[in-house]
Amino acid sequence: MLDLLIKGGTVVDGTGAPGKVADVGVRDGRIVSIGDTEDSATKTVDATGLVVAPGFVDIHTHYDAQLAWDPTASPSVQHGVTTVVGGNCGFTVAPAGPEHGDYLMRLLARVEGMPLDALQQGLSWNWSSYGEWLDTLDGKIAVNAGFLVGHSALRRVAMGDASVGEKASDEQVTRMAQLLHDAIDAGALGFSTSQSPTHNDGAGDPVPSRHAAAEELIALARATGEHEGTTLEAIVPGCLSGFSDEEIELLTAMSTAADRPINWNVLAVAALMREQVQKQLAAGQRVADGGGRLVALTLPHSMKIRLSFLSGFVLDGLPGWRETMHLPVAERMKRLSDPAERKRLNDGARSPDAGLIGALSKWHRLKITETFAPENREFEGKTIGDVCKARGGIDSFDALLDVVIADELRTGLTPDMPGDTVEDWQTRAEVWRNHNAVVGASDAGAHLDMMCGAIYSTSLLAHGVREHGVVSIEEAVRLLSDVPARLYGLVDRGRLAPGAHADIVMFDPETVDHGVERTRYDLPGGAWRLYAESEGITSVIVGGVEVCKDGTATGALPGTLLRSGRDTQTVSAKATAAA
Repeated sequence: MLDLLIKGGTVVDGTGAPGKVADVGVRDGRIVSIGDTEDSATKTVDATGLVVAPGFVDIHTHYDAQLAWDPTASPSVQHGVTTVVGGNCGFTVAPAGPEHGDYLMRLLARVEGMPLDALQQGLSWNWSSYGEWLDTLDGKIAVNAGFLVGHSALRRVAMGDASVGEKASDEQVTRMAQLLHDAIDAGALGFSTSQSPTHNDGAGDPVPSRHAAAEELIALARATGEHEGTTLEAIVPGCLSGFSDEEIELLTAMSTAADRPINWNVLAVAALMREQVQKQLAAGQRVADGGGRLVALTLPHSMKIRLSFLSGFVLDGLPGWRETMHLPVAERMKRLSDPAERKRLNDGARSPDAGLIGALSKWHRLKITETFAPENREFEGKTIGDVCKARGGIDSFDALLDVVIADELRTGLTPDMPGDTVEDWQTRAEVWRNHNAVVGASDAGAHLDMMCGAIYSTSLLAHGVREHGVVSIEEAVRLLSDVPARLYGLVDRGRLAPGAHADIVMFDPETVDHGVERTRYDLPGGAWRLYAESEGITSVIVGGVEVCKDGTATGALPGTLLRSGRDTQTVSAKATAAA
């Protein structure tokens, strides 16, 4: 007898093959049959009119902290994700023990937009090694989850306060390598690091990994490659601005030292950026020519960020804004009400020193995505320019701050960003067909004050497939499941086939989509995050057990804590460079 029988759905198996109406039989957490069956089952589900697909695999998340209080990794699971990989960008909470907790929590709050109160109340810090931390999650999660080892945490443990500002000695590099070996022996999936100039810790200093010399990075990559089923992730300044020759040499050296693919985040794609995108992708060929493999992570939708005067992130980068944006809320509101201060801030935002983010000073173009005060309700979904017109043509910066202050700084504001035309979607589809690009980069679990990255899967299905038709539903499912699973060497995941783990998502292809991002106060301590509901995802199954039904978690916790070498197999950079 089967444990579960899914009848009459259109099976899209993740390989890219045409979908077909078939039954899917599940027993003991594995798929045992695909096709017509007369077998009886403990539970039978009618999937007529639905797509039955492998659960989606998100290889760039920051759920390391959230899983401690939310075993479902919401809202990713609501959007069809059954497997998440955390520990990206060099940021993890292990192998560091409680003596490093305060520093790492403040780092995560600053660089990954996780509320500090939530981290302080939601993390127990009852571990002293990477393996002990993994054990806190094993058997207690709804989704499958694996984690890389973060370079900044390794540096902090090996060097203490000297991890910020100093080059590591040979002995300290050896100590980091041993910590990395220990973590991977315990099940970590690989190593991650960041050299990004945008990554600063809670004190505003460059995060520890940014102080590493090339020799340190290569040594840790080499250590990673000594273990079965591992991988690499790295961010360098060129990820944003274009790779330099030195960065290509470094990434090649890391990939070849480990003989592992190395992925980077994020390749933003729009029609107007076609030339720049091709230059970034060409870096993959240069690394391949050197014997390695470099893979870009891309978002299926346009870059979406939400700003607020409450968090102040990004806005505090405008010239002269930092001090004001970091004041306590009451004092900040008082300062923002002062005409002289308004003029000073506006002048700073429009000065040449503002650089690229000075584009925000076109205040009239900011869209108001969420309001809180009754007098602001009419402006939700409109622009600051609309507010100016409604209020007698007042100055746009005054109009913006009047709305923001009435909302006690909580107003959601979205800059006007390119990327949602059919030409943009066509350009992204071209990129996805490149061997050195993968759909991912959700950052789910991070930047909770700016975005809800979990929408990437439903965005692709709703807009890339149904609205614009730039990819077929079969290709979209392959991009969301099989491609990332193969990159990370996940064993028996990413496809629907007899013998595979029964990680399954069912959705209505006519309605699948994501909702509008809204503020939700559901983090520890009552802290808030941006959250978007899913639409049309009817069921999410992990290991043969339904974990989410019609957008609501069932409470079941069948997820596997993925461990390298057991749940992953080695993907050789050299062998896959030209595949």
